[in-house]
Amino acid sequence: MKYAPIIVATLTALTLLGGCKSPKNQEAANQDPDLVETQVASLTLPPPYATESVRNEGKAIGWEDGQLPKAPAGFKVEKFAAELEHPRWIYQAPNGDIFVAESNTKKSADRITLFRNGKSNAKTTFLADLNQPFGMLVLDNHFYVANTDGLMRFPYKEGQTQMTAKGENILDLPAGGYNNHWTRNLLASPDGSKIFISVGSASNVAEHGMDEEKRRANILTINPDGSGEEIYASGLRNPVGMAWVPGTNTLWTAVNERDKLGDDLVPDYLTSVKKGGFYGWPYSYYGQNVDPRREGEAPEMVKKAIVPDVPLGAHTASLGLAFYDKDKFPAKYRNGAFVGQHGSWNRSQLSGYKVVFVPFKDGKPSGEMEDFLTGFIANSEESKVYGRPVGVTVLADGSMLVADDDSGTIWRVSAE
Repeated sequence: MKYAPIIVATLTALTLLGGCKSPKNQEAANQDPDLVETQVASLTLPPPYATESVRNEGKAIGWEDGQLPKAPAGFKVEKFAAELEHPRWIYQAPNGDIFVAESNTKKSADRITLFRNGKSNAKTTFLADLNQPFGMLVLDNHFYVANTDGLMRFPYKEGQTQMTAKGENILDLPAGGYNNHWTRNLLASPDGSKIFISVGSASNVAEHGMDEEKRRANILTINPDGSGEEIYASGLRNPVGMAWVPGTNTLWTAVNERDKLGDDLVPDYLTSVKKGGFYGWPYSYYGQNVDPRREGEAPEMVKKAIVPDVPLGAHTASLGLAFYDKDKFPAKYRNGAFVGQHGSWNRSQLSGYKVVFVPFKDGKPSGEMEDFLTGFIANSEESKVYGRPVGVTVLADGSMLVADDDSGTIWRVSAE
């Protein structure tokens, strides 16, 4: 079957056009006052298989002494911590303590490292012997850790430097899978009454059947004691970063989309998340564009697939997400979104391997996506990279930390 190029109307920050509107997203806005409509642009997607599927993953060679990623003029980049074992995710507790999940697909350190009071020279092992830990959360005198196979809860006292209590597994989570989307992120609702959990798919496009995908490619919600599980949103292939737009109750997520359809399919994306919403996976992508590998399946699901808000480039592995809710960066960055792009493996030319920024105004995208932290690619022709940025965290002091897991480094970005 031949496929023509596809033009998708989508809420996006790439090229804003006046006068266009999206009925699907207007319907969402009518149901939820926080899901307000923005202007709409046209996103042109190539047909499936316009180019061949290529395996081309960046090979991390590490940073040379004195070498740093590059930020825009007016910012300073410095090394916050080094010689960590795959620092994947960063969480700052309300008291200023910084927790780092050191974990990996293989040979995982399986620990949480603490930087007391946010000081780089006050490093201790807070919690060990975990199972691919990722998301962390302090809520109601408890410390939560999302292992790949379950949510652990520990009694917690503010300021403690080591977890000595035995935790309890309050929720089993599906682990494993052919694509090994093992990360489980955590986010508390604004009022603290719910915990949101992101769970990626077990495969690329459900090629092993939907029985393998139960409770996956979803954002789940539970009560803080682990009860009351519900599917908040579905059809999200690998939602990792989750955050609330400052001043709203609107959930946003960064989603790592599917592979093997060519260099420029399918775009990863940043999107607002509607309760009960379905975002297409595995049957369609970027709204109602049918995946040829699932053609003819579940047309009723395809029909209700929601178009994401902001495309972030194909195969960029957009995983990290943080909204800038402080006042130290220049005004253009305030309330905007920073996205950590871990980098491609399924593209002939490397893509991602940087942190990008999407400006927001009044709770919605308001301008073009732009590069923010770059310089991670050492040699594109030889597919060599210095490192791979993942987790992005805005600190209470107004600076930002970026986890560069393949180089074992955490970078700090601050306004000069």
